[in-house]
Amino acid sequence: MASWLLFAVFSCVLLLPETVFGKTRHYTLDIKMHNVTRLCHTKSLVSVNGKFPGPKIIAREGDQLLIKVVNHVPNNISLHWHGIRQLRSGWADGPAYITQCPIQTGQSYVYNYTIVGQRGTLWYHAHISWLRATVYGPLIILPKHGVPYPFPKPHKEVPMVFGEWFNTDTEAIIRQATLSGGGPNVSDAYTINGLPGPLYNCSSKDTFRLRVKPGKTYLLRIINAALNDELFFSIANHTVTVVEADAIYVKPFETDTILIAPGQTTNVLLKTKPSYPSASFFMTARPYATGQGTFDNSTVAGILEYEQPKHAKTSIKNLKLFTPVLPALNDTNFATKFSNKLRSLNSKKFPANVPQKVDRKFFFTVGLGTNPCNHKNNQTCQGPTNTTMFAASISNISFTLPTKALLQSHYSGQSNGVYSPNFPWNPIVPFNYTGTPPNNTMVSTGTNLMVLRYNTSVELVMQDTSILGAESHPLHLHGFNFFVVGQGFGNFDPNKDPKNFNLVDPIERNTVGVPSGGWAAIRFLADNPGVWFMHCHLEVHTSWGLRMAWLVLDGDKPNQKLLPPPADLPKC
Repeated sequence: MASWLLFAVFSCVLLLPETVFGKTRHYTLDIKMHNVTRLCHTKSLVSVNGKFPGPKIIAREGDQLLIKVVNHVPNNISLHWHGIRQLRSGWADGPAYITQCPIQTGQSYVYNYTIVGQRGTLWYHAHISWLRATVYGPLIILPKHGVPYPFPKPHKEVPMVFGEWFNTDTEAIIRQATLSGGGPNVSDAYTINGLPGPLYNCSSKDTFRLRVKPGKTYLLRIINAALNDELFFSIANHTVTVVEADAIYVKPFETDTILIAPGQTTNVLLKTKPSYPSASFFMTARPYATGQGTFDNSTVAGILEYEQPKHAKTSIKNLKLFTPVLPALNDTNFATKFSNKLRSLNSKKFPANVPQKVDRKFFFTVGLGTNPCNHKNNQTCQGPTNTTMFAASISNISFTLPTKALLQSHYSGQSNGVYSPNFPWNPIVPFNYTGTPPNNTMVSTGTNLMVLRYNTSVELVMQDTSILGAESHPLHLHGFNFFVVGQGFGNFDPNKDPKNFNLVDPIERNTVGVPSGGWAAIRFLADNPGVWFMHCHLEVHTSWGLRMAWLVLDGDKPNQKLLPPPADLPKC
């Protein structure tokens, strides 16, 4: 009788529909060289399936993805699925030398993971050196079948990916900067879906055009894949309603401009005008710049066009073109107000499960510093002084990438000499973080991890420093979403500031902008065993060492342990 019941239950499991277990979806991504012409410059760049940006990957919540990545280029490569939780599947997370050795030329690797409890707009990108300048694409997770959006169903959904175009090879740019100790050359243009738009020379034909119908609602899935800049974005004579950030539904609010940092995604609803306007409209983006360094001070533009009725007497080409007014380049007031509007939906179906009790509190500083010039024969550096080179750090430790993958070293018990499990809870030398910079700007170097027991609830305050000038830093945490429970300017006050934390409906995301000259406080539950990278998503700062990693130990139960590595895991 018992065996018959077991068979009946198992048979029912096999017959359960896709809405419970999802589908297995197979993709093959070929990393190859591809000639692309922009701004009258033709260059051979590293691409995905010969496309720039790479192709869309579309799945549903609950689906298993098997994505075979084949490396046809001379560079080593790895891909990161930005924002995917990777529950117990850290081997598929992708950052080179953190969770895997890179895929070498002529080799392949199958990224195998299941999307658990997530839906919305995410993206994928290369996670080694500066290859994500051209290797990136949208990762769109639809709700399960029969599950509606918590907002009106759009007429159409449109991915819009911001990027940067460099006329020269980005690998050569960062290699030269590393050797010289100075700042890297900036990009030559920003792009929307790989197109710079008509405000750049020689680019009128390379313009993203969004054709719409009047009286319809469009869901714009906006991704900032730019290497080094936060961006303002606006559509002339139109407002949008923000409904999602980093694949988390938010309380909807209307705005004429959004701010989006590298690594972040934002979904907005665009409701078109009720009748055909006798005009077209620029959609423009340009930087929000807080640091003292150089940046590409230019504007990318796409065009919003209304499909004209057959009886229209004026062609689209001859219509008046309106331009939006974007905030000033350093408008921190707008940036603050915009981020304060972001709140988790916190509905019965989509609750904000903010950790109310905290097991571990950490205080990290983030910012720039210097290293001694490593040139020989009395050559000078091009850093802040002729004897120093630029560096960046978390808690004054500039992270050194190992030559063996951290996750493999941990799992195999061969971590000795690869990393140190002693990342400091607080700065070793406290100082006035946003006041007069200290005389000593040198940072230490090392491969240090913060170790957490499974299911530890964490509160982390990240404090910007003014050592080489205050600057906003978009910090991305792999393997987790977190709640941004507080933000502020100046030095964090542990006695006063926590009293104002939002523990009810704070925004939940995977990438947060630490304010320039300020701090951000996040909370998360360490319920995902593995090694998880945390770094600034300004690629120049990551290259300079503004990065670290968390090691979450296995729990006691079988479903709380990291799964074994796949057989085709790349070797170093």
